[in-house]
Amino acid sequence: MKLKEELYKIEDMLKKDIEKVSDYIFKNPELGCEEYKACKYLIENLKENGFRVQENYCGMATAFRAEIGSGSPKIAFLAEYDALPGYGKEKMPGHACGHNWIAATTYGSVLALSKLAEKINGTVILLGTPAEETIGGKVPMVEQGAFDDIDIALQMHLESENNIACRTLAIDCLKFQFEGKAAHAAAHPEDGINALDALNLMFAGIGCLRQHITSDARIHGFISYGGDAPNTVPDFTEAKFHIRANNREYLNSLTNKVINIAKGAELMTGAKLSYEKFENSFDNLLNLTTLQSLMKKNLEELGIKDIKTEGNGATGSSDIGNVSQVCPTMYTELALDIDEVCHVHDEAYLKYVNSEEAYDKLHKGVKAMCGVALEIFADKELLKNIKAEFNNHKKIK
Repeated sequence: MKLKEELYKIEDMLKKDIEKVSDYIFKNPELGCEEYKACKYLIENLKENGFRVQENYCGMATAFRAEIGSGSPKIAFLAEYDALPGYGKEKMPGHACGHNWIAATTYGSVLALSKLAEKINGTVILLGTPAEETIGGKVPMVEQGAFDDIDIALQMHLESENNIACRTLAIDCLKFQFEGKAAHAAAHPEDGINALDALNLMFAGIGCLRQHITSDARIHGFISYGGDAPNTVPDFTEAKFHIRANNREYLNSLTNKVINIAKGAELMTGAKLSYEKFENSFDNLLNLTTLQSLMKKNLEELGIKDIKTEGNGATGSSDIGNVSQVCPTMYTELALDIDEVCHVHDEAYLKYVNSEEAYDKLHKGVKAMCGVALEIFADKELLKNIKAEFNNHKKIK
């Protein structure tokens, strides 16, 4: 494909510009919903390169939509740029998950494709999606229709292996509170209603439930408030739980069981229960074989081998799962060739996410995602097949 060869040459010429994005965001880490520097930096660069930019997208201060070209298909690259908290002696934010790299690969992809805008029939889009590590900024974006006109969504992530069959678990994040009645724990315990007893009974019930859930499911939580003094019957307690499963349908039933356990604890103790979501719910990632095969082909053309094509075992959760439920999505992981055994979120990973090795994978990632996009832009039948598979999955669901 001659256009792809031209794209590779363009990307080679833009290498330093793309690496600057990774370097700037890495050196200016910001937590979710506070990514003001990263957002401004990306928007300024996009405007300088002729992109039409909508700031404060979906009412979020650090979200944006930038596009170039016109018409369909519309292919969106999903940028992330929030850091994680608590690294180093001073426990400062850091990009141990490599979101600086994600921002650079997605920015690099749309920048390279923009140089071919006159030869592409369609629209190239960069969506700035904040707070993946916390609230999951893609969730309200999905709810507000940000992906309704998107034909294909693309994103890559650094990990410990090359993987086109990534799995993410659906997740619900619930906060439970029990309100009891304070009393002197020695002099008048009979006058108290122990909110901590309710919480302990809830934990015990969940422990029993774990024996009877599917192997992919996870329930984990902690007591965020347990009382003030041992000689006072606790009148208020709070716990936060993450409940996960391989698909949303099963997770809904599992979450309902956890809530019923909490209601049972309320009944047994008399402590009044209240509960609510404290973070957005994420859906599981929907993979499409047509997109996976296309990505595998483009990775192999760039010399990337040992590509995992089957998803096994439990994993974490991400708001990109919600995107995959509303438009065809290709989420890919690329491995760094490093000797040290470490993974994303490890403090040791900070040494590598902005390194020369990361840059090598950055440029291969850009070329692979652009290659996928170019093939879809050029072949209406290919896009039709991708959408047919997506719609079939939705019908089965």
